[in-house]
Amino acid sequence: MTQTLFTRNFLLLILGQLTSLFGNFILKLALSMYVLEKTGSATIFAGILSAATIPTILLSPLGGILADRISKRNIMVTLDTLTGISVFCAVLSMSAKNDLAVISILMILLSVLGAFETPTVQACIPTMLQGDNIMKGNAVVNQVASLSYLIAPMLGGVFYAMFGLKPVMAASILCFFLTALLECFIQLKENHVQRQGNLWSMIKQDVQSSMRYMMKEQVSIRNMLILTALSRFFVLGVLMVGLPYLVRTILGLNAKYYGAAESVLAIATIIGSVAAGLMAEKFKIHRLSFLLASLGIFLIPTGIAFLFPLHPLFKYIITILSFSGMQAAISIFSIFAVSLIQQRTPEHYLGKIMAYSSALSLCVQPIGQIVYGFFLDQFHNRVSLVFLPTSLIIGAIGLCSTRFFQSLENEQDRIYKRE
Repeated sequence: MTQTLFTRNFLLLILGQLTSLFGNFILKLALSMYVLEKTGSATIFAGILSAATIPTILLSPLGGILADRISKRNIMVTLDTLTGISVFCAVLSMSAKNDLAVISILMILLSVLGAFETPTVQACIPTMLQGDNIMKGNAVVNQVASLSYLIAPMLGGVFYAMFGLKPVMAASILCFFLTALLECFIQLKENHVQRQGNLWSMIKQDVQSSMRYMMKEQVSIRNMLILTALSRFFVLGVLMVGLPYLVRTILGLNAKYYGAAESVLAIATIIGSVAAGLMAEKFKIHRLSFLLASLGIFLIPTGIAFLFPLHPLFKYIITILSFSGMQAAISIFSIFAVSLIQQRTPEHYLGKIMAYSSALSLCVQPIGQIVYGFFLDQFHNRVSLVFLPTSLIIGAIGLCSTRFFQSLENEQDRIYKRE
């Protein structure tokens, strides 16, 4: 019997993610605009953001352990409630004298709570859905995140310009409390693990067992995590640093062009996630190697365009089309990669493995940004020397992964035949 994708539980999860992400995006936009207006320094806000990512990286494994040991629904309800309370306390305590300190503390608190929420939400999907619906479910979650990213900043910016910081914070509080309310009605079959020993021994035991499973018993998960991290290293470095650098510094175009480019990339992400959902049942795993290689192929037109003295607008259009292709491809690849990891992970390891995936992605993102920031500064007159070698490296990684993905497909085929 074919399982329905949009079950009651999954619909509640999606609606909760929609309100939660919307609240997060408008809140972070308002905070960033306020700090930039207050200080005039992007460096200060970048420092706050960098400091705020550290708790997420360090605490994600602990979040995964909790997700595997106690009720995932209760974790999500508690976290969204605590997020709403944290923002509410920040609104009450914020004044002209302590505003930057309060915002810094709030960002760090949100990072701590996010470390527990991300692996919990990702671990929920395989407990709600089965088979190809896991990939479709991840695609829907990705679409919701992309739509929120596309719409929330625009509405948040208008709302902030009209009413200021605190009303936007109040709107985000309502979003978080609404999310917690929706999550209260989710019903999951929880697989509780009995606690043995003290807290430290429990954490040590869970980390050791999950790492042993990932590194020795199911090495395909480890390899998938490595490939996902490598792809994000290159793609996020190119997109998050390369795009604004090319548009604003190299081409000398104004902020409107950069804003338009960001919107196009958000649409590309949505198209990629929709395509992943449509391809879920017929997509062959071995094709993931070609999808990974396509990330490099999409980058070639940008590298070639900057070899010639073309009009800036023509280079801009080529860059947007090229980067949009990369964005759509990485969206599809990430959805299938996460889904394959989830399908191969036992329920009592799901939270921890998803936490490792989240922490690894957070680690490689700033490294990729730093590396590409350095190379683009060094080769600002010859940016093709950055993009063309990158395209070759990504293409080579994709082709070298062909045997790995083919073995995964053969293994999955054997499992289906036994069933």
